[in-house]
Amino acid sequence: MDKEAKAGNARGVMGEVVGRFEDIAVLLLMGLLMVVVAISTVELGWLLFKDLTTPGTLLVDVEEMLELFGFFLLVLVGLELLTTLKSYLYDRVIHVEVVLEVSLIAVAQKVIILDTRTGGATLFGLAGLVMTLALAFWVVRIARRRAQAATQ
Repeated sequence: MDKEAKAGNARGVMGEVVGRFEDIAVLLLMGLLMVVVAISTVELGWLLFKDLTTPGTLLVDVEEMLELFGFFLLVLVGLELLTTLKSYLYDRVIHVEVVLEVSLIAVAQKVIILDTRTGGATLFGLAGLVMTLALAFWVVRIARRRAQAATQ
């Protein structure tokens, strides 16, 4: 066997080992993320139950509502991350749109739970981040539509 054939065979075996390692790592991450999403969902349900059964003037006050929205968006981020990991496991592709969606949801969560005394620089920074992510999402979506129209 010549050197090129041996090198190609070694790359094939190493590629297979790395592929199996990636599969195991992604499956482990998916399992851990499912546990986190399940715990967050139970915590969200518990917070909602506690807030609704606690006597007060309002059914749910503003602070409690913001906390509920924060947990709700946390669950959504977890589910989107699961979708990303699942698509990577099956297709070996990380979809840019899904990553940008997760990023937008995470920033939206940060904005919702943001302290009202936050400084102007932080607010401008978050606004710039939201605009940049939204623009990137729009560009990727337009590019995908054009690519689909070109293949038809």
